[in-house]
Amino acid sequence: MSTQSPAGDGQSRDIGAQERLPGPRYPIESVDNALKLLKMLRDRTAIGVSEVSEDLAVARSTAHRLLAMLAHHGFVQQDPATKAYKAGPVLVEVGLAALRDSDIRPVARPFIEEAVGELNETIHLVVLNGMQVLFVDCVEGTRALRAGSRTGTLLPAHCTAGGKALLAELPDERVRALYPDEQLEQLTPESVGTVTGLLTQLDEVRRHGYALNNSESEPGLRAVAVAIRDAAGRPRAALTLAAPEYRLRPDQVPGVVAAMRRAADRIGQIIH
Repeated sequence: MSTQSPAGDGQSRDIGAQERLPGPRYPIESVDNALKLLKMLRDRTAIGVSEVSEDLAVARSTAHRLLAMLAHHGFVQQDPATKAYKAGPVLVEVGLAALRDSDIRPVARPFIEEAVGELNETIHLVVLNGMQVLFVDCVEGTRALRAGSRTGTLLPAHCTAGGKALLAELPDERVRALYPDEQLEQLTPESVGTVTGLLTQLDEVRRHGYALNNSESEPGLRAVAVAIRDAAGRPRAALTLAAPEYRLRPDQVPGVVAAMRRAADRIGQIIH
């Protein structure tokens, strides 16, 4: 674990049936395919050339050129080990920019800072993005050994405390629609590996009012999360506190949850 940073299989989608909106009179096929490809990354951790070729019904060479052009502009980036492509920094920046008008970050920030001042551990603000969570803001604790900021990072929702806190706000049938395959991607051996196991965990989250991550996204990291609901009771985001396991023991969780719940409730009273 560094001094700064302890902190899926994507589902197959019918790209052509995602939105039944009227098409433009003069479509540009290459642009259409590039945008469909970006939509694929909305629900998948990573994609390969074969997947793009099959889902877009184009030749592998065409799929490769599309990915290469998007990589050139920073919308995707290739993993040198697996050769798969994932969301690049520009795509994440575009997503964050799109949040600005309905952004709760400025509202949430003072309350997150107050909670971090009380608990002296790193707290992230996360939002659900399909099968993933997007880390949109962070206030770090001051300890030398601490969880570092993951702002701008996407992770599988079922492997994170914040993701599970937000998935628990959905009915089981919606969760099953998000995860049509029983087997789930595991970031560590502790990650939940099946949808059945995930639904069991989400039921526990609903009963207890908070979610846990016990070395499920990174070995040696423990995290606790609570959902932020607006005045109408709609889930908008989640607060996630992350710390080394030895500093976040089970007997400490209730006190941590109480402090985070206070912050989440105060944020929820202000956001629209």
